Amino acid sequence: MKIAARATVVALLFASTSAFAGTLADIHILNRSTGQRLPLHYHAGKTYVAGNPGDRYAVQVVNRTGARILTVISVDGVNVISGETASHEQTGYVFSPWESYEITGWRKSENEVAAFYFTSLPDSYAARTDRPQNVGVIGVAVFREWKPPRRRPVMPAPRPFQNEPGARAPMSKENRSDSAAESSLPFPAPSLSSPPARERESIPPAARRLHDKLGTGHGERERSEVTYTDFRRASRQPNEILTIHYDRYENLVARGIISATPRLAEPHPFPSGRFVPDPRS
Repeated sequence: MKIAARATVVALLFASTSAFAGTLADIHILNRSTGQRLPLHYHAGKTYVAGNPGDRYAVQVVNRTGARILTVISVDGVNVISGETASHEQTGYVFSPWESYEITGWRKSENEVAAFYFTSLPDSYAARTDRPQNVGVIGVAVFREWKPPRRRPVMPAPRPFQNEPGARAPMSKENRSDSAAESSLPFPAPSLSSPPARERESIPPAARRLHDKLGTGHGERERSEVTYTDFRRASRQPNEILTIHYDRYENLVARGIISATPRLAEPHPFPSGRFVPDPRS
């Protein structure tokens, strides 16, 4: 069983630098405190966003295809639904064709999540559950849905006379036993795992040495409804993996990922307006 997001169908017109555009899905990181999409920064083949401590955020995933997809979503190396240390074969969200949905927190039930918010590494959910090693990265593994192969038409073997005694129609491959057919099918998708253990209240010593790095906290409970659905993966390995790294703005500047001097936009000869306005006094 997989979780199906109750989402709104939207047109896919994402050409802005706020979208991580893949072949099967797009990702936006939304600052829920300001309502804005965080701009993306590219450096050394990786994609980054700058987060502000205390701001709530969401991972918006958009299905770019006309078929259902399964997305296994990881924040700081933790599965956002089950709380397990993330792996491709775990549970995820199922998206209908062209569907969009905002993952706003760690799933606590079919009706609630604990909100994502940017925070110091020691306060992150991963650090408070003794897993600070992968704090600062968001990943989405995308799977296509398995579809049964089309049955080929079976033609009888040529015979000199249609009523030849003892003639038999050939047996098609589809007439094999069920057990033989099952052995050729892809690996079935696993079911939803048990909920995570309660996070520790104490902060691990390893996390205390990394106060400045940004992580994702386990925030207040919010209403977020989903339903269960069946999904069979077309392959064991993801068809696509989308990855976004995040940290404080000043840390990204210090690492040379964001320029300390903002680049000014090129001047445009016809920006806007029809008539000459009065200047400021």
